[in-house]
Amino acid sequence: MIAALQSAILQIIIILAFSPLISGIIKKAKAFFQIRKGPSIFQPYYDIAKLFRKDSVVSQNVSWIFHAAPIISFAAVMTAGLLIPIYITSLPLGFAGDLIAVVYLFALARFFTALASLDAGSSFGGMGGSREMFVAAMVEPALMLSIFAVALNVGSTNLSYISQTLSGMGMDALSPYQILAFVALFIIAIAETGRIPVDNPSTHLELTMIHEAMILEYSGKQLAIVELGAMAKQLLIFSLIANIFFPWGIASAGSGISALVLALLVYMLKIVIIGLAMAAVETSTAKWRLFRLPDLLSISLMFSFLALVSFIIVKGG
Repeated sequence: MIAALQSAILQIIIILAFSPLISGIIKKAKAFFQIRKGPSIFQPYYDIAKLFRKDSVVSQNVSWIFHAAPIISFAAVMTAGLLIPIYITSLPLGFAGDLIAVVYLFALARFFTALASLDAGSSFGGMGGSREMFVAAMVEPALMLSIFAVALNVGSTNLSYISQTLSGMGMDALSPYQILAFVALFIIAIAETGRIPVDNPSTHLELTMIHEAMILEYSGKQLAIVELGAMAKQLLIFSLIANIFFPWGIASAGSGISALVLALLVYMLKIVIIGLAMAAVETSTAKWRLFRLPDLLSISLMFSFLALVSFIIVKGG
Protein backbone atom coordinates (compact mmCIF):
# COMPACT_ATOMS: atom_id res chain seq x y z
CA MET A 1 0.00 0.00 0.00
CA ILE A 2 2.79 2.40 0.94
CA ALA A 3 4.76 1.51 -2.19
CA ALA A 4 1.68 2.17 -4.39
CA LEU A 5 1.16 5.54 -2.68
CA GLN A 6 4.80 6.50 -3.19
CA SER A 7 4.58 5.45 -6.85
CA ALA A 8 1.44 7.58 -7.34
CA ILE A 9 3.04 10.64 -5.74
CA LEU A 10 6.20 10.21 -7.82
CA GLN A 11 4.22 9.89 -11.05
CA ILE A 12 2.20 13.03 -10.29
CA ILE A 13 5.41 14.93 -9.47
CA ILE A 14 6.94 13.85 -12.80
CA ILE A 15 3.83 14.94 -14.72
CA LEU A 16 3.64 18.34 -13.01
CA ALA A 17 7.37 18.96 -13.26
CA PHE A 18 7.76 18.01 -16.92
CA SER A 19 4.49 19.39 -18.34
CA PRO A 20 5.55 23.08 -18.46
CA LEU A 21 8.95 22.11 -19.86
CA ILE A 22 7.53 20.33 -22.90
CA SER A 23 5.29 23.35 -23.55
CA GLY A 24 8.35 25.60 -23.39
CA ILE A 25 10.28 23.31 -25.74
CA ILE A 26 7.44 23.37 -28.29
CA LYS A 27 7.27 27.18 -28.17
CA LYS A 28 11.05 27.43 -28.55
CA ALA A 29 11.01 25.00 -31.48
CA LYS A 30 8.22 26.94 -33.19
CA ALA A 31 10.24 30.13 -32.79
CA PHE A 32 13.29 28.40 -34.29
CA PHE A 33 11.30 27.19 -37.31
CA GLN A 34 9.94 30.72 -37.74
CA ILE A 35 13.48 32.21 -37.49
CA ARG A 36 12.71 33.97 -34.20
CA LYS A 37 14.54 33.91 -30.89
CA GLY A 38 11.48 32.95 -28.87
CA PRO A 39 11.05 32.69 -25.09
CA SER A 40 13.10 30.50 -22.80
CA ILE A 41 12.01 26.87 -22.50
CA PHE A 42 11.46 27.63 -18.80
CA GLN A 43 9.06 30.51 -19.47
CA PRO A 44 5.93 28.40 -18.68
CA TYR A 45 7.31 27.83 -15.16
CA TYR A 46 7.67 31.58 -14.67
CA ASP A 47 4.17 32.21 -16.01
CA ILE A 48 2.58 29.61 -13.72
CA ALA A 49 4.48 30.95 -10.69
CA LYS A 50 3.44 34.52 -11.52
CA LEU A 51 -0.23 33.55 -11.84
CA PHE A 52 -0.17 31.72 -8.50
CA ARG A 53 1.01 34.97 -6.85
CA LYS A 54 -1.90 36.95 -8.28
CA ASP A 55 -5.48 37.20 -7.04
CA SER A 56 -8.42 36.13 -9.18
CA VAL A 57 -10.89 38.66 -10.54
CA VAL A 58 -14.29 36.99 -10.71
CA SER A 59 -17.57 38.20 -12.18
CA GLN A 60 -20.51 38.60 -9.81
CA ASN A 61 -22.70 36.57 -12.15
CA VAL A 62 -20.87 33.25 -11.82
CA SER A 63 -22.02 30.32 -9.71
CA TRP A 64 -20.12 27.61 -7.84
CA ILE A 65 -19.53 25.82 -11.16
CA PHE A 66 -17.11 28.52 -12.29
CA HIS A 67 -15.03 28.12 -9.10
CA ALA A 68 -15.19 24.30 -9.02
CA ALA A 69 -14.46 23.66 -12.71
CA PRO A 70 -10.66 24.29 -12.59
CA ILE A 71 -10.26 21.97 -9.59
CA ILE A 72 -12.45 19.21 -11.06
CA SER A 73 -10.79 19.43 -14.48
CA PHE A 74 -7.31 19.40 -12.97
CA ALA A 75 -8.18 16.45 -10.68
CA ALA A 76 -9.62 14.50 -13.64
CA VAL A 77 -6.44 15.02 -15.67
CA MET A 78 -4.22 14.02 -12.75
CA THR A 79 -6.30 10.90 -12.15
CA ALA A 80 -5.92 9.99 -15.83
CA GLY A 81 -2.17 10.46 -15.33
CA LEU A 82 -2.20 7.59 -12.83
CA LEU A 83 -3.74 5.30 -15.48
CA ILE A 84 -1.26 6.08 -18.26
CA PRO A 85 2.23 4.51 -18.25
CA ILE A 86 4.94 7.15 -17.99
CA TYR A 87 8.30 5.54 -17.25
CA ILE A 88 7.16 2.23 -15.74
CA THR A 89 4.45 -0.26 -16.71
CA SER A 90 3.38 -0.82 -13.10
CA LEU A 91 0.77 1.89 -12.50
CA PRO A 92 -0.58 3.10 -9.14
CA LEU A 93 -4.22 2.83 -10.32
CA GLY A 94 -3.68 0.21 -13.02
CA PHE A 95 -6.23 -2.06 -11.34
CA ALA A 96 -8.92 0.63 -11.30
CA GLY A 97 -9.21 1.64 -14.95
CA ASP A 98 -8.03 1.35 -18.51
CA LEU A 99 -8.34 3.14 -21.84
CA ILE A 100 -12.07 3.72 -21.44
CA ALA A 101 -11.58 5.31 -18.02
CA VAL A 102 -8.87 7.62 -19.42
CA VAL A 103 -11.15 8.79 -22.25
CA TYR A 104 -13.97 9.46 -19.79
CA LEU A 105 -11.68 11.39 -17.44
CA PHE A 106 -10.53 13.59 -20.32
CA ALA A 107 -14.21 14.07 -21.27
CA LEU A 108 -15.03 15.01 -17.66
CA ALA A 109 -12.32 17.68 -17.66
CA ARG A 110 -13.55 19.02 -21.01
CA PHE A 111 -17.19 19.04 -19.86
CA PHE A 112 -16.57 21.13 -16.74
CA THR A 113 -14.32 23.56 -18.61
CA ALA A 114 -17.03 24.08 -21.23
CA LEU A 115 -19.68 24.36 -18.52
CA ALA A 116 -17.67 27.05 -16.73
CA SER A 117 -17.32 28.99 -19.99
CA LEU A 118 -21.12 29.14 -20.23
CA ASP A 119 -21.55 29.97 -16.54
CA ALA A 120 -19.80 33.35 -16.85
CA GLY A 121 -22.31 34.51 -19.49
CA SER A 122 -19.60 35.71 -21.86
CA SER A 123 -20.33 35.47 -25.58
CA PHE A 124 -16.72 34.40 -26.20
CA GLY A 125 -17.01 31.68 -23.57
CA GLY A 126 -20.19 30.28 -25.07
CA MET A 127 -18.60 30.31 -28.51
CA GLY A 128 -15.50 28.50 -27.27
CA GLY A 129 -17.55 25.93 -25.35
CA SER A 130 -19.72 25.09 -28.35
CA ARG A 131 -16.64 24.77 -30.58
CA GLU A 132 -14.95 22.51 -28.03
CA MET A 133 -17.95 20.16 -27.93
CA PHE A 134 -18.10 20.22 -31.73
CA VAL A 135 -14.49 19.02 -31.94
CA ALA A 136 -14.86 16.55 -29.06
CA ALA A 137 -17.75 14.75 -30.77
CA MET A 138 -15.33 13.62 -33.48
CA VAL A 139 -12.14 13.30 -31.44
CA GLU A 140 -13.28 10.93 -28.69
CA PRO A 141 -14.50 8.07 -30.95
CA ALA A 142 -11.31 8.26 -33.01
CA LEU A 143 -9.19 8.25 -29.83
CA MET A 144 -10.82 5.07 -28.55
CA LEU A 145 -10.74 3.31 -31.93
CA SER A 146 -7.07 4.10 -32.55
CA ILE A 147 -5.96 2.45 -29.30
CA PHE A 148 -8.55 -0.34 -29.60
CA ALA A 149 -6.71 -1.49 -32.73
CA VAL A 150 -3.61 -1.98 -30.58
CA ALA A 151 -5.60 -3.37 -27.65
CA LEU A 152 -7.02 -6.13 -29.84
CA ASN A 153 -3.50 -7.34 -30.55
CA VAL A 154 -2.69 -7.86 -26.86
CA GLY A 155 -6.19 -8.80 -25.74
CA SER A 156 -6.63 -6.05 -23.15
CA THR A 157 -7.59 -2.38 -22.91
CA ASN A 158 -5.37 -1.90 -19.85
CA LEU A 159 -2.76 0.64 -20.95
CA SER A 160 -0.11 -0.77 -18.61
CA TYR A 161 -0.55 -4.27 -20.02
CA ILE A 162 -0.54 -2.95 -23.61
CA SER A 163 2.71 -1.07 -23.06
CA GLN A 164 4.38 -3.98 -21.27
CA THR A 165 3.37 -6.51 -23.95
CA LEU A 166 4.41 -4.36 -26.90
CA SER A 167 7.74 -3.42 -25.32
CA GLY A 168 8.54 -7.13 -25.13
CA MET A 169 7.72 -7.65 -28.82
CA GLY A 170 10.54 -5.40 -30.01
CA MET A 171 10.37 -4.31 -33.64
CA ASP A 172 7.63 -6.88 -34.29
CA ALA A 173 5.24 -4.37 -32.75
CA LEU A 174 5.55 -2.20 -35.89
CA SER A 175 2.70 -3.78 -37.85
CA PRO A 176 0.52 -2.13 -40.52
CA TYR A 177 -2.40 -1.57 -38.17
CA GLN A 178 -0.03 -0.17 -35.54
CA ILE A 179 1.23 2.45 -38.01
CA LEU A 180 -2.29 3.37 -39.12
CA ALA A 181 -3.40 3.72 -35.50
CA PHE A 182 -0.36 5.90 -34.77
CA VAL A 183 -1.22 8.32 -37.60
CA ALA A 184 -4.80 8.51 -36.30
CA LEU A 185 -3.67 9.22 -32.73
CA PHE A 186 -1.18 11.87 -33.87
CA ILE A 187 -3.99 13.77 -35.62
CA ILE A 188 -6.11 13.36 -32.50
CA ALA A 189 -3.24 14.74 -30.40
CA ILE A 190 -3.26 17.92 -32.49
CA ALA A 191 -6.95 18.41 -31.75
CA GLU A 192 -6.81 17.37 -28.08
CA THR A 193 -3.94 19.73 -27.31
CA GLY A 194 -5.56 22.63 -29.21
CA ARG A 195 -2.89 23.17 -31.82
CA ILE A 196 -2.77 24.37 -35.43
CA PRO A 197 -4.59 23.57 -37.71
CA VAL A 198 -7.42 22.82 -35.24
CA ASP A 199 -6.80 25.64 -32.75
CA ASN A 200 -4.16 28.28 -32.13
CA PRO A 201 -2.91 28.30 -28.52
CA SER A 202 -1.01 31.57 -28.94
CA THR A 203 -3.86 33.84 -30.02
CA HIS A 204 -6.94 35.46 -28.52
CA LEU A 205 -8.66 36.27 -31.81
CA GLU A 206 -12.32 35.32 -31.63
CA LEU A 207 -12.21 33.88 -35.15
CA THR A 208 -9.57 31.28 -34.28
CA MET A 209 -9.65 30.45 -30.57
CA ILE A 210 -11.39 27.48 -29.01
CA HIS A 211 -9.67 26.60 -25.73
CA GLU A 212 -8.56 30.17 -25.05
CA ALA A 213 -12.14 31.41 -25.46
CA MET A 214 -13.33 29.10 -22.68
CA ILE A 215 -10.84 30.38 -20.12
CA LEU A 216 -10.95 34.11 -20.86
CA GLU A 217 -12.84 34.81 -17.64
CA TYR A 218 -10.22 33.13 -15.46
CA SER A 219 -7.31 34.95 -13.85
CA GLY A 220 -4.80 34.57 -11.08
CA LYS A 221 -4.62 31.26 -9.23
CA GLN A 222 -7.61 29.80 -11.06
CA LEU A 223 -6.00 30.52 -14.43
CA ALA A 224 -2.75 28.94 -13.19
CA ILE A 225 -4.61 25.71 -12.35
CA VAL A 226 -6.36 25.72 -15.74
CA GLU A 227 -3.12 26.30 -17.63
CA LEU A 228 -1.22 23.68 -15.64
CA GLY A 229 -4.02 21.18 -16.25
CA ALA A 230 -3.90 21.87 -20.00
CA MET A 231 -0.12 21.34 -20.02
CA ALA A 232 -0.50 18.10 -18.06
CA LYS A 233 -3.14 16.84 -20.49
CA GLN A 234 -0.83 17.62 -23.39
CA LEU A 235 1.94 15.59 -21.75
CA LEU A 236 -0.41 12.67 -21.14
CA ILE A 237 -1.58 12.64 -24.77
CA PHE A 238 2.06 12.59 -25.86
CA SER A 239 2.69 9.81 -23.33
CA LEU A 240 -0.02 7.69 -24.94
CA ILE A 241 1.75 8.05 -28.29
CA ALA A 242 5.19 7.37 -26.80
CA ASN A 243 4.35 4.36 -24.64
CA ILE A 244 1.65 2.70 -26.73
CA PHE A 245 3.28 2.93 -30.14
CA PHE A 246 6.95 3.29 -29.13
CA PRO A 247 7.12 1.54 -25.75
CA TRP A 248 10.77 0.52 -25.98
CA GLY A 249 12.83 1.53 -22.99
CA ILE A 250 10.01 1.60 -20.46
CA ALA A 251 10.77 -0.07 -17.14
CA SER A 252 8.78 -2.97 -15.72
CA ALA A 253 7.75 -3.83 -12.19
CA GLY A 254 10.68 -4.82 -10.00
CA SER A 255 13.28 -2.88 -12.00
CA GLY A 256 16.24 -1.41 -10.16
CA ILE A 257 16.97 2.26 -9.60
CA SER A 258 19.35 2.47 -12.57
CA ALA A 259 16.73 0.91 -14.88
CA LEU A 260 14.08 3.38 -13.65
CA VAL A 261 16.38 6.36 -14.21
CA LEU A 262 17.24 5.13 -17.71
CA ALA A 263 13.54 4.57 -18.47
CA LEU A 264 12.74 8.11 -17.32
CA LEU A 265 15.47 9.56 -19.55
CA VAL A 266 14.23 7.54 -22.54
CA TYR A 267 10.68 8.70 -21.82
CA MET A 268 11.74 12.35 -21.74
CA LEU A 269 13.61 11.90 -25.03
CA LYS A 270 10.55 10.39 -26.70
CA ILE A 271 8.29 13.18 -25.44
CA VAL A 272 10.71 15.85 -26.67
CA ILE A 273 10.83 14.23 -30.13
CA ILE A 274 7.02 14.14 -30.28
CA GLY A 275 6.89 17.78 -29.16
CA LEU A 276 9.35 18.80 -31.87
CA ALA A 277 7.27 16.92 -34.46
CA MET A 278 4.17 18.77 -33.22
CA ALA A 279 5.99 22.10 -33.52
CA ALA A 280 7.06 21.24 -37.07
CA VAL A 281 3.46 20.44 -38.04
CA GLU A 282 2.22 23.69 -36.51
CA THR A 283 4.71 25.87 -38.34
CA SER A 284 4.17 24.14 -41.69
CA THR A 285 0.38 24.44 -41.75
CA ALA A 286 -2.15 27.23 -41.42
CA LYS A 287 -5.17 27.46 -39.14
CA TRP A 288 -8.15 25.76 -40.80
CA ARG A 289 -11.63 27.21 -40.88
CA LEU A 290 -13.93 25.72 -38.25
CA PHE A 291 -16.18 23.99 -40.74
CA ARG A 292 -13.21 22.31 -42.43
CA LEU A 293 -12.18 20.59 -39.19
CA PRO A 294 -14.56 17.63 -39.71
CA ASP A 295 -12.54 16.80 -42.83
CA LEU A 296 -9.33 16.53 -40.80
CA LEU A 297 -10.90 14.70 -37.86
CA SER A 298 -12.72 12.34 -40.23
CA ILE A 299 -9.30 11.37 -41.57
CA SER A 300 -8.23 10.30 -38.07
CA LEU A 301 -11.45 8.32 -37.67
CA MET A 302 -10.85 6.70 -41.07
CA PHE A 303 -7.28 5.71 -40.14
CA SER A 304 -8.56 4.25 -36.86
CA PHE A 305 -11.15 2.19 -38.73
CA LEU A 306 -8.54 1.08 -41.28
CA ALA A 307 -6.29 -0.01 -38.41
CA LEU A 308 -9.07 -2.27 -37.11
CA VAL A 309 -9.69 -3.69 -40.58
CA SER A 310 -5.94 -4.23 -41.07
CA PHE A 311 -5.76 -6.09 -37.78
CA ILE A 312 -8.53 -8.45 -38.90
CA ILE A 313 -6.79 -9.01 -42.26
CA VAL A 314 -3.31 -9.55 -40.77
CA LYS A 315 -4.56 -11.89 -38.07
CA GLY A 316 -6.71 -13.76 -40.55
CA GLY A 317 -9.84 -13.42 -38.49
